Amino acid sequence: MISTTLQKSLPSPHYYSSQMYEREKHSIFFEEWFCVGREEELASGGSLFVADVAGESILVAKTREGQLKAHYNVCRHRGTRLCVESNEERWGVTLGRGVTSAATIRCPYHQWTYGLDGTLLSAPFLSESEHFSKQHFSLYPVSIQTWGGFLFVNLSTEQDELAARPLLFQLGRIPERLCRFPLSELRTAKQIVYDVAANWKVIMENYNECYHCGPVHPELCEVVPDFKRAGGGNLDWERGIPHRQGAYTFTATGTTARQPFPLLNDDEKVRHMGELIYPNMLLSLSCDHVAAFLLAPQGPERTRIVCNFLFHPSEIEKPGFDPSDAVEFWDRINRQDWTVCERVQAGLKSRVHQFGYYAPMEDASVDIRRYVGERLGPL
Repeated sequence: MISTTLQKSLPSPHYYSSQMYEREKHSIFFEEWFCVGREEELASGGSLFVADVAGESILVAKTREGQLKAHYNVCRHRGTRLCVESNEERWGVTLGRGVTSAATIRCPYHQWTYGLDGTLLSAPFLSESEHFSKQHFSLYPVSIQTWGGFLFVNLSTEQDELAARPLLFQLGRIPERLCRFPLSELRTAKQIVYDVAANWKVIMENYNECYHCGPVHPELCEVVPDFKRAGGGNLDWERGIPHRQGAYTFTATGTTARQPFPLLNDDEKVRHMGELIYPNMLLSLSCDHVAAFLLAPQGPERTRIVCNFLFHPSEIEKPGFDPSDAVEFWDRINRQDWTVCERVQAGLKSRVHQFGYYAPMEDASVDIRRYVGERLGPL
């Protein structure tokens, strides 16, 4: 008989069912604020990048006037995808990537041209008349807001509900807890992209507990012994997790030549902080750098993870700046996580596995049941 102290996980099909993934797309990823990148990716006016939100292609832009805008990557004329990340090598042709030298967006099919604010500027051989007005053919807009230097979009079409749920409402107390970390000032010194064969919830749950840290992350537990004590139970994430004596950051030695962020309190200078920001962002904060993980679900059993390693500009500008002590340590920890997450994903599909269990020290992981249940209804 299974102990009643163990909580059941979500049923196994919730982690690989195409039908469940479709429900999540429409009730979570298209309704919540979804992090798509950093403001520094739009460093100058007239710049743009393409983001993926659970299969929807979104244009994220900064106009020459400095306004942030987001639109669906779809021409209003015939639905052509306007911008692509690479040219059409598959057929050996080049149609252009959508953005012109004049900082406009031009459809490769019939040359309809849009401003970065989404307005239709020109449509060849079509003149303004009672039957055609350019103002009625702007790109489909997407809401965009920022926090801590991060860009968030929301695909909800319910504008009244969206106005009642701004980004800060979704973030809750997280900005308050991280107020002394200069997130908006930080810059990306290294980015690693991982393609993980696991459901997004498996990755979130793994981040949310440290029961696995002892067996999966021996190097990490050398730096932060509390991660393996009592199965990673009794961790005070509000205050932060202490390193071993003499250590204070996430590197192999637990030390670094970089200075701590200037406004941190005494605890934040020597303890590790972490935040899980539903639905797709993980933040791990050390005194001298931040590892930001942005999850982009690619389907029910695959997740693309963009990991940005953020440092203060004053450190980046120093001669000999080298982020590799943090990046290489993190990359090893990440690969350990992705390996075990893929094993979980494979095991979940066994015919005998109907659901898993959460041990008492994994209480935080149970939270994902609440999060998903509140948005999808009865599971």
